[in-house]
Amino acid sequence: MTQATQSQKGILMTDTALQHVLALRQQQGDNLCLRVGVRQGGCSGMSYMMDFESADNIGPDDEVYDYEGFKVVCDRKSLLYLYGLTLDYSNALIGGGFQFTNPNAEQTCGCGKSFGA
Repeated sequence: MTQATQSQKGILMTDTALQHVLALRQQQGDNLCLRVGVRQGGCSGMSYMMDFESADNIGPDDEVYDYEGFKVVCDRKSLLYLYGLTLDYSNALIGGGFQFTNPNAEQTCGCGKSFGA
């Protein structure tokens, strides 16, 4: 895992993850932020979710973390399960992609995309 930037944030992004997200955003449009959250489901009980959305959709109950002008948004309910999460990215052929390191997870599934708390 590469080193996370600005550890005082509730959701941390490594430099590698940030660069990959910025490249993906450039393909989608410039006025987008990354929403990170959880939903019920997955093999361990809760699944991670993340998607781009318009910065205009940021609500008053959202927590917003700024990474060099790029906003990472999380609703407060999801943040109860995600606070301290580190989002990383790997180019590995096997097991590559976005990786979630969640200090609140009591168990995780083999694919790393769901957890139990």
